[in-house]
Amino acid sequence: MHISRFPRIHFAHLPTPLEPLEKLSKLLGGPQIFIKRDDCTGLATGGNKTRKLEFLIGDALHKKADTIITQGATQSNHVRQTAAISAKLGLRCEILLEHRTGSDDPDYLENGNVLLDRIFGASIQVVPAGTDMDAVMEEKAQEVRKKGGNPYIIPGGGSNPTGALGYVNCAMELVGQLNDRGLNVDHLITATGSAGTQSGLVTGMEGTRSGIPVLGICVGAEKQAQEKKVFNLAKETAEFLGIPGSVSSEAVVAYGDYVGPGYGLPTEGMLEAVGLLAREEGILLDPVYSGKAMAGLIDLIRKGHFRKDENVVFLHTGGSAALFAYRKTFTS
Repeated sequence: MHISRFPRIHFAHLPTPLEPLEKLSKLLGGPQIFIKRDDCTGLATGGNKTRKLEFLIGDALHKKADTIITQGATQSNHVRQTAAISAKLGLRCEILLEHRTGSDDPDYLENGNVLLDRIFGASIQVVPAGTDMDAVMEEKAQEVRKKGGNPYIIPGGGSNPTGALGYVNCAMELVGQLNDRGLNVDHLITATGSAGTQSGLVTGMEGTRSGIPVLGICVGAEKQAQEKKVFNLAKETAEFLGIPGSVSSEAVVAYGDYVGPGYGLPTEGMLEAVGLLAREEGILLDPVYSGKAMAGLIDLIRKGHFRKDENVVFLHTGGSAALFAYRKTFTS
């Protein structure tokens, strides 16, 4: 797959490290777990959205945009990274934050990613849960056009075929790292929410015929809805790349058992996973995405889902800045 034909600007710290989690693997009794450190992409404390934004902002600049408009939940990692690259490139950034969890904790409303959004100089509008975010973003875009500006709308999570190219590229990067090390990997695990990360990984792994299955751990939606969303975006991404039909529905697998009471709401499994990775490996997960995904991986290992002699890669999607918004959760 030749992705250099798509507009892109390079600011991510790539390739991200691939490291063994030796202590955690031993503690759980196998399989051997490796972690792909996409928390180390370098933009505004890092995270998976940086890869997507290389292509999305590249497309925005190609289209002469001067204003970036995007949206996410209150503690959105995507919004934080979008605000950061907009500041770096001198683009105005208009963001919508959906008060999705209903939390009234001042840390959640103003600390963590929200604090960073403000430091990066983004213009913030908070809207209630259930707001039609696409419609409000289009209203913002119309306001920008009326003032003579040229807006570029990025969907939540940067999850469209352009953004998913970042994780097609990640899939090829990971396969290259595995080949260089002579390492055979049996499973790739990641959090799945707005679908762009898993869709890009599936498209990349299937398009290269790597033989590595991708398993998404849902952080918001239930299994059937998430698999449908991921498959639809993977199909669109494959068509965008000029390889239609390369992704089958069987290649899209998501587990919805680890969401708990809802998106962004803590679970006991997440608390355990964040604590284990911190104390055993010195790695910070986040409470919304990677924490729940690691909780899923740990539980699946305990249930015997993987053979003890298998190799599993966990893709760390970043987001540790959100830990500061959940201070009471981790100190109560």
